[in-house]
Amino acid sequence: MTRSLSNFILKGIAGYPLGRSARLVSGSFYHNGMKYSTSVPNDTDTHEDFRPTNKVESSGLSLKDVVEQDVKENPVMIYMKGIPEMPQCGFSALAVRVLSQYKVPLSARNILEDAELKNAVKAFSHWPTFPQIFIQGEFIGGSDIILSMHQNGELKEKLKDISADQKSE
Repeated sequence: MTRSLSNFILKGIAGYPLGRSARLVSGSFYHNGMKYSTSVPNDTDTHEDFRPTNKVESSGLSLKDVVEQDVKENPVMIYMKGIPEMPQCGFSALAVRVLSQYKVPLSARNILEDAELKNAVKAFSHWPTFPQIFIQGEFIGGSDIILSMHQNGELKEKLKDISADQKSE
């Protein structure tokens, strides 16, 4: 009985279709009304080998270095609340929706996961609110600015080289 029950559960899990919004990312997210988490709290009962590690701390990079590297290496970088597949505020959702119209690669970091990262991004851009969008290393602004640029055609011009690079690959 136990074996057949475990087989039933495993088959059910293996056959469960994962939607685009169920992509595995660091932190927690909701899918079909259920909350999933990809990190384990620092529980004293959890063996040291299985505790989450902070890659930034172990890399020797400062958060300022991480932000600089993100902005330099990613043609379109957005620091937002949530992830592009599941924004956690209306302004972040608007920015992702506008940028997705251009079919450009979008790199993002969830500032809700790390208050220190959030402060490092604010210090880097000298801008107090989120989302914060960088295009080809240049700080553009937030969702209101992206929307305005989209409406007047400036965003299309700004992203044309990125779109052209994608087509040539």
